[in-house]
Amino acid sequence: MFSLKKILIFPRLIPKKKDGIFYTKIKELLGFPPKNLSYYSEAFTHPSYQFQKATRKSYERLEFLGDAILGAVIADYIFTNAPEQDEGYLTKMRSKIVERRNLNQLGKDMRLLDFLRTKLTPRQLGNNITGNLFEALIGAIYLDRGYKACFKFIERELILPYINIKNLEGKVISHKSLLIEWCQKHKLDFAFEAEEDIEDCSETKFFVAKVHVQGFSVTRARSTSKKKAEEIAAKRACYKIQGKQHHKLDVQ
Repeated sequence: MFSLKKILIFPRLIPKKKDGIFYTKIKELLGFPPKNLSYYSEAFTHPSYQFQKATRKSYERLEFLGDAILGAVIADYIFTNAPEQDEGYLTKMRSKIVERRNLNQLGKDMRLLDFLRTKLTPRQLGNNITGNLFEALIGAIYLDRGYKACFKFIERELILPYINIKNLEGKVISHKSLLIEWCQKHKLDFAFEAEEDIEDCSETKFFVAKVHVQGFSVTRARSTSKKKAEEIAAKRACYKIQGKQHHKLDVQ
């Protein structure tokens, strides 16, 4: 016969069915059992899902932590696997690996949106949500299991299947930065000019960016943000310069 104490304690030992399903899915995602499920619950909770500000927790704080841990793991990996390279090379390679497009694609491949609790539609969440969730997941793993577990997880999910250091060496992540470096190397004056396209009559706001080198307008581009328009214009300028020189732009 059960004592009153055992009767009161027994139900607490049985996890809620909903939590049990989440636990199983997280375990499959991680490849190991989580110790503290609450970290992962927070990592997949959007601010829109929480109503009380005072007690609200979402993936945003874990995303901040995960971003730092991810950077440290990638720096650790590159430092170990490129022993002859200098600080500038290591910095560029880390930037290429943790580029937002890479993380967004990885988050999509891992189907992280399937875990997210939110009141918004996928379209309302924006293009970077899957990359943000990946960083939040890294933050949760760090709090739950520590640095070594983070390293193994990132190595398995990101580095081994996606990263080839030799292939990345020639990859350009910012044509604007490349163009600026090239102009500085050749001591050429340059300028970026971006303004709203007032001639456009559509509901969407567009911006027009122009690249000037030595006082001459080299290229122009149009996009939904100044940053995107400048990057497209810079990319066109790089290709234009590359075509005239008959070889790849080199700022080394």
